[in-house]
Amino acid sequence: MTKRIKYSKGPIDEVRIVEDFLPPPSELVPKEDVEKVTIALSKRSVDFFRAEAKRHGTQYQRMIRALLDRYAKLNAPSNKSLERSRGR
Repeated sequence: MTKRIKYSKGPIDEVRIVEDFLPPPSELVPKEDVEKVTIALSKRSVDFFRAEAKRHGTQYQRMIRALLDRYAKLNAPSNKSLERSRGR
């Protein structure tokens, strides 16, 4: 025999409003322009990314792309200096 749960009316404990922290659906799968390239990588690097991707249930190309995107974002010149260099 299982113990029955006794429900009561009214608040159970202190109520706390949690701020909405989830991104909107449009931000969950960002659409980016992609360009296919052919690149020669070391076998060691590819083996590493394949193993990590398998371990995390994703695609190794996606992991490599995310790594390169992050590197580019962190090391890119600011948009203003880029526009100045283009004469805008």
